[in-house]
Amino acid sequence: MTTVVVNSGACGFSVTIKAEKGKEKKIALFLDTPCEMVQKMLADISTVDQRVTLTGFRDNPVYLSAAKHLKHVACPVPSAILKAIETEAGMNVPKDVRIEFIREK
Repeated sequence: MTTVVVNSGACGFSVTIKAEKGKEKKIALFLDTPCEMVQKMLADISTVDQRVTLTGFRDNPVYLSAAKHLKHVACPVPSAILKAIETEAGMNVPKDVRIEFIREK
């Protein structure tokens, strides 16, 4: 099982994503968060094919669910979900991602 924790930023919500490889290239997803919008995504993507990580933005089930449920387009959770899927599928290595703001004086 692959576990990813996302601290989403200004909204103050964190999300724990768990991805677990099953049979026939299927990945089960678990999203633990107080964010109701992210919780609603799970109805659409509780189980996905691991090849979802190779699907473009316009047709990607994770991004389609995000477009349907998330109000904040810059939310990092959809990307983190895909990172968890590709790592669990063995298609990438677990490597931290970071967005850093540099404030000019």
